[in-house]
Amino acid sequence: QVQLVESGGGLVQPGDSLSLSCAASGGSFSRNTVGWFRQAPGKERTFVASLFRGGPNTQYADSVAGRFGISKDSAKNTVSLRMNKLTPEDSGIYYCATAGRAIWSSQTSPDAYDNWGQGTQVTVSS
Repeated sequence: QVQLVESGGGLVQPGDSLSLSCAASGGSFSRNTVGWFRQAPGKERTFVASLFRGGPNTQYADSVAGRFGISKDSAKNTVSLRMNKLTPEDSGIYYCATAGRAIWSSQTSPDAYDNWGQGTQVTVSS
């Protein structure tokens, strides 16, 4: 199974930008749907953004639409999440995941994904 490795998390101030990267080790993203999810302490894992079946169609949670952007670099075998105008509510552990059989309506659900990375911490605080 392809191993997913997230990187790029850290501590930033409100209003800052941050880019997360998800690298596929031992394989490629191919035509899989790639999703980013986040989980705050004591809360459920929630959908952030997805790149449907290799692109170009994308989907975003309402809370991040217009501020976040998901993109794929096939040459580097990575999927990135660019996050702008960060707020404390964006804090949490960010996970990337892949789904081999997701359909458009299911890609916002964690249950549609069968391969997950270990996560990277994002903290937005002044």
